[in-house]
Amino acid sequence: MVSTPPDGRAGIDAALVKRLIAAQFPQWSALDVAPVEVEGWDNRTYRLGDDMTVRLPTAAGYAPAVDKENHWLPLLASQLPVAVPPVLAKGAPGEGYPYPWSVRGWLDGEAALRARIDDRVQFAVSVGEFIGALQRCDATGGPLAGEHSWYRGASLLHYDEETRRCLAALAGRVDTAEAAAVWEAALAAEWHGEPVWFHGDIAPGNLLVADGKLTAVIDFGTSGVGDPACDLVAGLGMFEGEARAAFRATVRADPAMWARARGWLLWKSLLVLSGCIDTDPVEAAVNRRLIDEVLADHGRSR
Repeated sequence: MVSTPPDGRAGIDAALVKRLIAAQFPQWSALDVAPVEVEGWDNRTYRLGDDMTVRLPTAAGYAPAVDKENHWLPLLASQLPVAVPPVLAKGAPGEGYPYPWSVRGWLDGEAALRARIDDRVQFAVSVGEFIGALQRCDATGGPLAGEHSWYRGASLLHYDEETRRCLAALAGRVDTAEAAAVWEAALAAEWHGEPVWFHGDIAPGNLLVADGKLTAVIDFGTSGVGDPACDLVAGLGMFEGEARAAFRATVRADPAMWARARGWLLWKSLLVLSGCIDTDPVEAAVNRRLIDEVLADHGRSR
């Protein structure tokens, strides 16, 4: 019987990856294994030789994404304007590691959170074009938003109770009255469209850049079909001014969809801030800024 690491993340290291590869894919056992520079939360990723990566879920809740991505990424890849992770193999639990895992092709590029991007407007357009292309992919039989996507693509009502708890916890420390108004507006802007593909985590760490241009999008673990408003969070969290306007025009976001996007970013920022406001001033400052951006954007819409 396979034992589960005590905290869901302990025990994942390069030595484990070497053992898994040797046991299940001996043809690659001589290749070097090294952690990638930017470490993820849902998964730990290791470089395997020069051309591959190994990706291991860090907890049981992230494990279903392995089969989802392995099935759908090859089908989506040809319809998208930039590269997505090539699926090479699927690993099984073993060597004390309890979850399925995957081997992917290496994609060149630097995460957007560290890359130099000289033309922010054009970059915003490129991100918007990727989102639009993803939405146009055939959604027939696709995984409907739900637990596997951490309810990205589903109704914001799923996070209503949690958001209101965060508002109560942050009373007097952020403008909770205005934040509550943004949240109510997001809930009221119900989505009634046909389900379309969404990525679920369009964030700087999942956008790869080379020579200042978007070259790849990674980590489809929260992807599915449903309401794509969750992907528009990038327009509020990453871009400002002309770049934000270009992003919104590219994705053709109507006021209701944009209101739901504000709701998604507000929920996450309130949740993170309520957990770090007294312990991590750097992370708290980041999420205060995001909340301020959401409130200001909502104010301009009235």
